[in-house]
Amino acid sequence: MSKLEAEVLRAVREYNMLESGDTVIVALSGGADSVALFNALISIKEIYSLNIKAAHVNHNLRGAEAERDENFVRDICKKNNIELFVKSVDITLIALSEKISTELAGRNERYRFFDELSVRFGAKIATAHTAEDNAETVIFNLIRGAGLNGLGGIKPVRGMVIRPLIFLSRKDIEEYCCEKGLDFVTDSTNLTDDYTRNKIRHAIIPVMKELNPSLIETISGETRLINNVNSFLELTTNKYLRLAETENGYSCEILKTIPEEIRSQVFYELLKQNGVTPEKRHTELIGSILDSGAVDLNGAFRAVCKQGTLRIIKTDGKKDEFSEKELKLPMEFVFNGKKYSVEELNGDTGEAIKYFILEKGAVFRTRKPGDRFTLPRRKVTKSLKKLFNEIRIPEEKRDEILLLAVGSRVLWIEGIGVSENALSYENKGFTIKIERV
Repeated sequence: MSKLEAEVLRAVREYNMLESGDTVIVALSGGADSVALFNALISIKEIYSLNIKAAHVNHNLRGAEAERDENFVRDICKKNNIELFVKSVDITLIALSEKISTELAGRNERYRFFDELSVRFGAKIATAHTAEDNAETVIFNLIRGAGLNGLGGIKPVRGMVIRPLIFLSRKDIEEYCCEKGLDFVTDSTNLTDDYTRNKIRHAIIPVMKELNPSLIETISGETRLINNVNSFLELTTNKYLRLAETENGYSCEILKTIPEEIRSQVFYELLKQNGVTPEKRHTELIGSILDSGAVDLNGAFRAVCKQGTLRIIKTDGKKDEFSEKELKLPMEFVFNGKKYSVEELNGDTGEAIKYFILEKGAVFRTRKPGDRFTLPRRKVTKSLKKLFNEIRIPEEKRDEILLLAVGSRVLWIEGIGVSENALSYENKGFTIKIERV
């Protein structure tokens, strides 16, 4: 077993990357790193009884060169009797339509493909990230301000993705390929400074190496330490998030009690769990509105603190518009991913169901100015606006709540129940059933 293969095996064992009988799909670009990973996993295949497959994405960015890479990958998989899955995508078109860089579009498409294969085969995805990739990521995150979690660099294991080469340098890779006589292809875009990471690779890291020739090894060691700390912090931050979580967001009062030393990490995790790619400035913005206020985080998300609750709102999502529907029997319709059906029931069902009396002219719709609702049993009538304020329904959700009404008199409110003046006390009448679709 070569030195590189032994190091791969050590990383696999240290981070529990593999279990006996695993199916592993190698992300195979055809470059030196992925070819080395491909060969190393084949070399330890018998130790773990692995079922190895490979996946390649042709981005169609480099014309004949991209075709050359695909053909090369097909050839080495055929020689090693490894099943290969290839996806061809027009990354330029995707990047333009999604208004993102080709680099990001390429990454998104690769991982989308890998995720599909992972689910299909119950497989782990092995990517060929190296110690240099990790160092570039740490520097990139330091520049953009991604917090302590970002300084942990590329994780050796993330869900079903494993990175057995993460502690090996490109020099180690090159020596291994030479030792084993492995052919590989070179991506010409890696030789340019067109992309941010390549600028870090070709301009920033060489200068830093002048100050510390062992820069890559140093960063690898530091990220191990930081990730150990991050594991502890993750437990602590999740504890605070569970304490702060409410039905409609997070309690601002509880968030304000979080010790300053860990607060930004809690905000970082909060943002990540709500679909935001966090940056340091985002955590600072969250902290600035905990008494009251709203801030734009990026083009797609907004943070709002109102009535003591912090919410992260997706601002670019398109919502269904509801067309008014007259109540009739039988009826069934779908709105915002939920199926609504009106059922007639008689007798005690054993469930806490509130029945309503069928009224002529009743319609399903969303709220309108002047709507009023009579609370059951209490017989107190309130405007819908006042009622929603009292029970703290977020403003951005109010237009998604369905009502059953006759004129401005609301008979039923989704999630709240039946009005006093439409309620049946005889265990018979009609009920509205809601299911996720």
